[in-house]
Amino acid sequence: MEEVLTNPKFGFYISRDVFGTEGDFITSPEVSQMFGEMVGVWAMCLWEQMGRPKQVNLVELGPGRGTLMADLLRGASKFKSFTESLHVHLVECSPMLQKLQHHNLKCVDEDDSGDGVEKRTISTLAGTLVSWHALLEQVPSGLPSIIIAHEFYDALPVHQFQRASRGWCEKMVDVSEDSMFRFVLSPQPTPATLYLMKRCKWAAPEEIEKLSHIEVCPKAMDLTHAIADRISCDGGGALIIDYGLNGVVSDSLQAIRKHKFINILDDPGSADLSAYVDFASIRHSAEEVSDISVHGPITQSQFLGALGINFRVESLLQNCTDEQADSLRTGYWRLVGEGEAPFWEGPDEQVPIGMGTRYLAMAIVNTKQGIPVPFQ
Repeated sequence: MEEVLTNPKFGFYISRDVFGTEGDFITSPEVSQMFGEMVGVWAMCLWEQMGRPKQVNLVELGPGRGTLMADLLRGASKFKSFTESLHVHLVECSPMLQKLQHHNLKCVDEDDSGDGVEKRTISTLAGTLVSWHALLEQVPSGLPSIIIAHEFYDALPVHQFQRASRGWCEKMVDVSEDSMFRFVLSPQPTPATLYLMKRCKWAAPEEIEKLSHIEVCPKAMDLTHAIADRISCDGGGALIIDYGLNGVVSDSLQAIRKHKFINILDDPGSADLSAYVDFASIRHSAEEVSDISVHGPITQSQFLGALGINFRVESLLQNCTDEQADSLRTGYWRLVGEGEAPFWEGPDEQVPIGMGTRYLAMAIVNTKQGIPVPFQ
């Protein structure tokens, strides 16, 4: 899964723009500007709870086109004391997406004065410093951090286990005699078995007993631990929004090409692979670190509603054309609705599907700061 998505030469994310209507899937920030604005409200509330620190690392993991961050900065630009405290750090491994983010954040690179000082990049949307990194570990520590992971965890590689007569066996990819990929079961325990054992300990025995498949995501557990460590030491918090379950995930790995589900092993590297996020596992991983509290998950609909998206859509509707109003209503439904939009009058195949209850939001914060908005 990791190879298919991030191989330096053939990885799905590395050499193309996979987002939006022309790409392979659409994410919430691409649906409506209101999503990034509401995440900005959340970040600003957390900054207030942190005591309005003068310097903050605002970190986004896997920023896609940079749409969420652009909407966040645009929406927050009136609140100068907040934006002046920010240094934006984008954790992105795709050179092509880095260029797109640079463009969409309306970045300017300061002239290199040749005095050995590193050249700075500023987003003109709010006058904030912007830096890029391939890994979270490369983001400087020592300052409080606000970390956003929107649709990031679902692309982290999962390991699938299947119950067999000899116990849990990892599902592996093999090559058949006709040179095609196929799934096989491992003949003996694999390194990921350690994570499976850990995951099973966190679950009730009856939850595990009824399953014939289990997915574990070692990278998600380790990443969460690293995020919690940083927040414990430096202060701040993290917001994770993704589709998933608040419990053990059994068999959710899927491939999407041009907005359609396809066979996972069909032409690897040409389709997006993703899996449900195990929010219970994230909570347990974070709680291994001291001075950390975990809140949620709540549904995306509850999260956005409590932050005021209903008031935002009303105010936007007052100053727009009929066409813009239709687009706003459609975007709003996609973000907070459930199932097909009841007001839709267009072609059946284009009916907006709400993701308000399929997506969940969770916050990890330093306990000093109290309970974050809107998880009270």
